[in-house]
Amino acid sequence: MTMLDNGFHHDGSPDHVSTLAPEPGETVTVFVRTPPTQRDGVHVRTVRDGEPHFTEAVLDRDTGDELWWRADITAHNTVTPYRFLLTGASGYRWLTAAGLHAHDVPDHQDFRLSTHPAPPSWAADAIVYEIFPDRFARGGTARPAPAWALPRAWDDPVVGRGPETERQFFGGDLDGVRARLDHVAATGANTLWLTPVFPARSNHRYNASAFDRIDPALGGDAAYRALIDAAHDRGWRVLGDLTTNHCGDDHPWFTTARADKESPERTMFWFGDDEDHGYAAWMGVPSLPRLDWSSARLRELMTDGPDAVVARWLRFGLDGWRVDVANMTGRRGGQDLTREVAARMWAATVRERADALLVAEHTHDATGDLDAGGWHGTMNYAGFTRPVWSWLRDPDSTLPFLGVPADVPRLGGDLAVATMRAFASRMSWRSFTHSWSILSSHDTARIRTVCGPELAAVATGLLYTLPGTPMVYAGDEIGLEGAWGEDARRPLPWDGTDAWDHAALALHRDLGRLRHTHAALRHGGLRWLHAGADTVVFLRELAGERLLVQASRAAHTPVRLPLATPAEPLNGTTALTPDPAGTLTLPADGPAFHVWRL
Repeated sequence: MTMLDNGFHHDGSPDHVSTLAPEPGETVTVFVRTPPTQRDGVHVRTVRDGEPHFTEAVLDRDTGDELWWRADITAHNTVTPYRFLLTGASGYRWLTAAGLHAHDVPDHQDFRLSTHPAPPSWAADAIVYEIFPDRFARGGTARPAPAWALPRAWDDPVVGRGPETERQFFGGDLDGVRARLDHVAATGANTLWLTPVFPARSNHRYNASAFDRIDPALGGDAAYRALIDAAHDRGWRVLGDLTTNHCGDDHPWFTTARADKESPERTMFWFGDDEDHGYAAWMGVPSLPRLDWSSARLRELMTDGPDAVVARWLRFGLDGWRVDVANMTGRRGGQDLTREVAARMWAATVRERADALLVAEHTHDATGDLDAGGWHGTMNYAGFTRPVWSWLRDPDSTLPFLGVPADVPRLGGDLAVATMRAFASRMSWRSFTHSWSILSSHDTARIRTVCGPELAAVATGLLYTLPGTPMVYAGDEIGLEGAWGEDARRPLPWDGTDAWDHAALALHRDLGRLRHTHAALRHGGLRWLHAGADTVVFLRELAGERLLVQASRAAHTPVRLPLATPAEPLNGTTALTPDPAGTLTLPADGPAFHVWRL
């Protein structure tokens, strides 16, 4: 009946930190919670200009079942690390963002205060809905297919691999997105992210032919304007998708650079006889020449100039950017300008509008690029997608594991939680909560295929209740399947709703409503209580509201927690009453997902 970390707890939420956006030099009050047995010996250690400093905490309040300790620290450096030292009869322990340790541990998992400008306030309340425009919906306007395209009927199968893959053209457009916003609303989403909408010779459009206009095949600038206006009329936000790492090989920047060695554009790319194609290309793909961020000309056109790409489309109406391949942008051989690129994008963004969001794509570990005055968060594949897939995958699945030359492993909930905590501990609470929690995307298999319907429902519960911004890939809410990225880009079957999983749609609707109703799910702290092979339990807490969440992949031994308070069900589960000893016994069923209010 012990809880994780033995009842010691701190996180970066408002209950524990007086401000999430301190000014340089500001005094910040932090709180740490301990068991009643910890009567003294509580210190907070900060690292100031590289040197540790200790401040003794004072007892702030005694709730009977735990003590709250208070200490004031200074946000002296741009990022100020801190941790708690706990001494006394139980020995010598550190509490860091990775948990409780009975031995010395490195500083890289300390809690963090960041004085970098904070993300926009709206982002903490966002639920993002991802749309791959060619496959979402047609708006009804007949337009000629581009010259590169192989037109397809809406219900034709997707060609998953081969030279025709990126040329198959289903004809989804921006008017089709606008016509289906009521459906998007049913998931609880209030933020649209569309994969690229610039002209390109492919259906995915990550090989942009231009950054100064919208693809006519999607309806052009006018259709984009109408969609953004319709979303804004609902109080929603719209995010663009920008490739800062490369462009298409037919982009005028590149064609000019290739044709004229004396042109300013020549500096924007890497040319050389030692390159695969005479120039550097993303992953060796010749249609994706890489951009060289040491070029002043590139910086002028992309971020720094008066009509640079980043600001141009924010001025048009976008509310921020998802940045493609951010982990590689500015990195090549001995060059590492990734953080500089992020800072330039941020500066260009806030010059245009202070409330725009920047989220970086990283398919593995993004923590080294966050909390550096650029990206507000990342697509959290490493700290959410991978552990959720590993815990909940179908036992019979042999799907590849997100780029790893191995099948998706099947791990216990204890290891899944350990993975989540390890990655969350390497970034500030602010970056963690503004990163996107993802079950599927246009680059991955579908969660339904990874897990099957019952366990996909459990995964959806985690998506909406854990810290981080939920990101729903269009089609997950109706049970679409797909075994890899292209297979997961099947057109949504608008004319065949009998094939939809209406229970999955209702689950997204109900969980979206739950997240919007309870501020603890959007702004509250996270306290892991139990992590076993088949069930995990955690609390979301804010300003006195406490939500208890249990996710289970299979039936298991009942979990008993020292919580002497009744639990009111919030998602149709059973009410719980503590026994006379003050113990709450949780359900032992599974697969299952439960939420209660204590």
